[in-house]
Amino acid sequence: MVLHAMISGAIAMGSIVVSLFFLRYWRSSKDRFFLYFAASFALEAVTRVMLGLSSPESEGAPLFYLTRVVAYGLILIAIYEKNSGKKS
Repeated sequence: MVLHAMISGAIAMGSIVVSLFFLRYWRSSKDRFFLYFAASFALEAVTRVMLGLSSPESEGAPLFYLTRVVAYGLILIAIYEKNSGKKS
């Protein structure tokens, strides 16, 4: 249980750091691509914190899958918009 919480915390911390990097790039470029990625990694960090606070058996709960689907959906939207030539 302790190891599960520690690993979830480390992944959450890494996700927050990556999210902050993408936010910095978004602030300098105003490209929504970076904003979508920042939101996706922030959502992943929230999911990992929730997983760390819950029991390891609850990882299969639909709530955790739903947040991951939304996070990965944001990445897909960012890639689609970047490649479709839409104005940021």
